[in-house]
Amino acid sequence: MAKFKVIISDPETGKSNFVEVEGTRAIPLIGRKLGEIIDGAVVGLSGQKLQITGGSDKDGFPMRPNIHGGVRAAVVISEGVGFKPSQIGERKRKTIRGNIITEEIVQINMKITKAPKKIEKEEKPKKPEKEEKEKKVETKKKETEKKPKKTAKEAKKEAVE
Repeated sequence: MAKFKVIISDPETGKSNFVEVEGTRAIPLIGRKLGEIIDGAVVGLSGQKLQITGGSDKDGFPMRPNIHGGVRAAVVISEGVGFKPSQIGERKRKTIRGNIITEEIVQINMKITKAPKKIEKEEKPKKPEKEEKEKKVETKKKETEKKPKKTAKEAKKEAVE
C-alpha cells in the first residue's frame, strides 16, 4: 500500500505542516498530476483547496512538471527543478521523476490555494492608531499655541520681579 509524507505550506503565513497519509487515505492521491487542485479533506484539512506543487520518489529524485507520466527518466536539462547550473548556459543529464504521483513517490509538496473563510465576531469599529496619534499631536499644538513663548528679556524681567 502507498504511504506519503505530505508537506502542506500556507503562502499567507509562510508556515508549513507535515501530514503522513497511508493506506486507503492515500489512494485518492495516486494518479494525480503536478499542478492539480484537490480537496483538502484527502489529507485531513476539510474546507480547503490544495495544489500539488512537487514531490520526490523513494530514492530522492524530484518530480518535474514537464516530464509526462510516472516514470523516472534521465534527461538533459539546463535549469529548473533538479538542477542548478553553476555557469550560464550549462546543461547536464540528470535523473528526475515524471509529473504523475505513483506508489513509488514518498514525499508530496502542496500549497493552500483557498482557505476557509473565518467568521469574525461583530465588534464596534476601532479607530486606527494613526488617527488617535494625530489627535494627540493636534491637542499638543493647540496647548503650545495658547502660551506665547517668552523672549530672553521678558524672562529676566520676571526673574528680577
